[in-house]
Amino acid sequence: QVKLVESGGGLAQPGTTLRVSCAASGATTSTFTMAWFRQAPGKEREVVAVIGWRGVQAGTTFYADSVKDRFTISRDTVADILTLQMNSLKPDDTGVYFCAARNLYTTGLPIRAPEYEYWGQGTQVTVSS
Repeated sequence: QVKLVESGGGLAQPGTTLRVSCAASGATTSTFTMAWFRQAPGKEREVVAVIGWRGVQAGTTFYADSVKDRFTISRDTVADILTLQMNSLKPDDTGVYFCAARNLYTTGLPIRAPEYEYWGQGTQVTVSS
């Protein structure tokens, strides 16, 4: 079991910066990948960024096209903290941001929500002027 607790988020103006973090605990030594997903009202949950936690994909990253060159995902495998730095925020970035972890074996970077077993409760990010 992995427990995930998000923090950060809040209200930001377009063009500004925000950071969300996820503290992981439990069976994190068995975690292969971690990811950020987001869900806007009335829309499906979508991947934002993925990072390899350990194994052959450790440190490798994937970004959705909509956030590429604006967002940065990073990991601290000692403190078990996942971070998403969000720059140049846009109103379309608004949504609930979820942290997810996958402990099932993989050599890639899964980008679909059903591929992750563990989820945080989510943190709201609202981008509005």
